[in-house]
Amino acid sequence: MSQKTFALIAGIIFTIVALVHVARLVQGWGIVIDGWVVPMSVSWIGLIVPGTLGFYGLRFGTQK
Repeated sequence: MSQKTFALIAGIIFTIVALVHVARLVQGWGIVIDGWVVPMSVSWIGLIVPGTLGFYGLRFGTQK
């Protein structure tokens, strides 16, 4: 597997993760882990970090 293919696949996966966080923020989905209610601020971080990685992964993976 070439680096560009890897970057493209990783970019797609990170973009999907970022979109799930967007859906959680918009829909107001709650998440409880072992009795701990995960605050919405975690999804903001989960949007920014994978969103950035997805953007750069897709950008690198589609370069000529």
